[in-house]
Amino acid sequence: MFKHILLPTDGTALSQSAIAKGIEFAKSIGARVTGLHVAPEFEPIAYDGLMPVDPITDEQFAEEVRARGMTYLAAIERAAQEAGVPCETVFTTGHHPFEVIIRTAQERGCDLIVMASHGRRGIASLLLGGETMRVLTHTKIPVLVFR
Repeated sequence: MFKHILLPTDGTALSQSAIAKGIEFAKSIGARVTGLHVAPEFEPIAYDGLMPVDPITDEQFAEEVRARGMTYLAAIERAAQEAGVPCETVFTTGHHPFEVIIRTAQERGCDLIVMASHGRRGIASLLLGGETMRVLTHTKIPVLVFR
């Protein structure tokens, strides 16, 4: 059975629900969990050589996304502790979260990834894709998707 579950989070309510279910599942099988938040990397936006009216520096951006990410990860740690499930967390940045999720699962020896599906259907799912779909199509590690 599974021994180490990766719980990626983007902080949404759907993600939080999947995490709760993932921790409950981990407890039922005696597995440990690793919470992961992949923050976007800083990309200044300019149009025709013009910068935004109120530009943010890369340092300010890094501080803000790190603070937000640590809040998401703290919620995972609390839930795991309350359930008695061993937990560690990882905060990182990346342009393509699905790649970081897969790489982290491989590097940490996770044998299951538990994620939320944001429920897009039809043309929206084809056009917008989604990190869950990308993880599903690019990893060989089992993925449990909650809706």
